[in-house]
Amino acid sequence: MHQIDEFTGICPSCRAPGMEIFHQVEAVPSNSCILLDSREEALAYPQGAIRLGFCPSCGFISNLAFDPRLTEYSARYEETQGFSPTFNRFHRALAARLIDRYDLHDKDIIEIGCGKGEFLMLLCEHGGNRGIGFDPGVHTGRIQGPVAERVQVITDFYSERYTAVQGDFIACKMPLEHIHPVGGFVAQVRRAIGDRLGTPVFFQIPESIRILRDCAFEDIYYEHCSYFTPGSLARLFRRQGFEVLSLATEYEGQYLTLEARAAVQPVSQPPLPEEEDMAEVAELVASFPARLATKRAEWAERLRQYRRAGHNVVLWGAGSKAAAFLATLDADAVVSHGVDINPYRQGHFLPGSGLPIVAPDFLATYRPDVVIVMNSIYREEVANDLERLNLVPEVLVL
Repeated sequence: MHQIDEFTGICPSCRAPGMEIFHQVEAVPSNSCILLDSREEALAYPQGAIRLGFCPSCGFISNLAFDPRLTEYSARYEETQGFSPTFNRFHRALAARLIDRYDLHDKDIIEIGCGKGEFLMLLCEHGGNRGIGFDPGVHTGRIQGPVAERVQVITDFYSERYTAVQGDFIACKMPLEHIHPVGGFVAQVRRAIGDRLGTPVFFQIPESIRILRDCAFEDIYYEHCSYFTPGSLARLFRRQGFEVLSLATEYEGQYLTLEARAAVQPVSQPPLPEEEDMAEVAELVASFPARLATKRAEWAERLRQYRRAGHNVVLWGAGSKAAAFLATLDADAVVSHGVDINPYRQGHFLPGSGLPIVAPDFLATYRPDVVIVMNSIYREEVANDLERLNLVPEVLVL
């Protein structure tokens, strides 16, 4: 590892110095879910660098080269997974679990980073609740249905200006990995709760031990500047005045979830068994570069073989994972299209590579030889679509 200087090596989570860089990529698109209207625009989209640093004090991992000025969260940021039956089953079950566990009935719910509002509407619909969602990329026209009148969305980042907005329950699903000063952000949430001790919060983020263990380079991209393991996440929340109630990995181990409640500071609580991971994380970080080099070489050779054979190769899932896959392997010379079931993405182009994004039905005439599925949890959905289209390509699953 390369030791960086003390100033740039300060951990954004615990503020300890001495973060160490263990993974670098020089040029990746600075957003991977932006809707771009032409190949030219996609090829010219701004790029940034990734320099992942590991904090030996708290276990947090951060992109120390992250520059928030390069990112864009707006109406053309299309991140939803809500067109997947698999994801929707997970979402509905998660909402039902939280409603039952915290008796969320006739309550005021806040969701920080509500995306397109699907989860907030589930909490309000099934619990008879009222909701306020914050997200600069929310589309008010997509907040529809029987509970729309009980859901207010604010097209802005959650910040100090909104700390007066009070809720009985706070959800934050998948924004924390996009926030660089994570310590300050969680402290801000705790200040907003104030003396309403016991107020529950729910956070969901990508689980990073899996990323390190599997060298899942498709899950390392510019918008994700913060990477948590169970231990580093729990330690962060205790430092900022929360009692950690639950840590879990869900969605085939891809998501890390935390449930906590506001407590009196300093929080005195023994570690949960799930968070004793510092030694494992340090070992995975140390071996990551060599293991990743081997995996990249294997993929590069596989793609060279497809190119020599003249195969038509497509990626299934034209979002962040696809953008990271292409940037890491420089694979756009082999891969021709990104396939996506989200109709809002279709007809646009992947940033960085410029690959066109097409609907599954496009494949009926294109007839790919190889389909690379970007997320293993959707393998059955993809298989069903290929069967419907009478296609029998070689299918690889990341």
